[in-house]
Amino acid sequence: MRLDSIAAISLDLDDTLWAFAPAVTRAEQALHGWLLEHAPKTASILTSPQVLTELRSRYEAMRPDLAQDMRALRLGSVRLLLEMSAEDQQLAEPAYDAFYAARQQVDFFDDALPALQWLSERYPLVAVSNGNANLRLTGGHHFFRASLNPQGFGSAKPDAAIFHAAAEAAGCAPDRMLHVGDDPDLDVAGAIAAGAQAAWVVRSDEASAARWTRSSPPPHLIVRDLRALCQALGQ
Repeated sequence: MRLDSIAAISLDLDDTLWAFAPAVTRAEQALHGWLLEHAPKTASILTSPQVLTELRSRYEAMRPDLAQDMRALRLGSVRLLLEMSAEDQQLAEPAYDAFYAARQQVDFFDDALPALQWLSERYPLVAVSNGNANLRLTGGHHFFRASLNPQGFGSAKPDAAIFHAAAEAAGCAPDRMLHVGDDPDLDVAGAIAAGAQAAWVVRSDEASAARWTRSSPPPHLIVRDLRALCQALGQ
């Protein structure tokens, strides 16, 4: 990778700027509590918040066409639960609203916000995520020129179209954009196939050992965190 050729940076969000699992766990706990209060007949099925994860997976298996639409999958699984519980289907939307609000309560990694500050002072930044986090709600939106996800854009990583759209939003050619993310398939292989450069964020040795073989071709740069990314780009 020629570091001096980079004109813009796109960044994944979940598990790149913050840990995804705690945010979803918190959101499912909020949804669980909301449903028990407003749709009490769901209690016979909702023996724990983990049941919501199982229902979402079950609904995704029923509707593979919605695989990249996080809102539709969650909303559909809530409707399924309400139907199974003989509860009012009209409760699905406000239930989802409770989930979505809690989903935006993320805990940025310690290195993330200082790195975004440093990067945004040197490059146009674009967020590229397959999730449904909203930077205006999570915080950090002021660092980014644009934010792309499947629900708003219409395609998801690793589709080349979303990387090309990110490069266009940043005002550069794809080969001058560095995409930064944690997923070797969606982020690394997807960005490289789209003609962009790729930096793989590997925050644990376990993640590296378990996932490296899935990534082909290899990333241009591997960093432990975003602080290391800034150090590499500052050389």
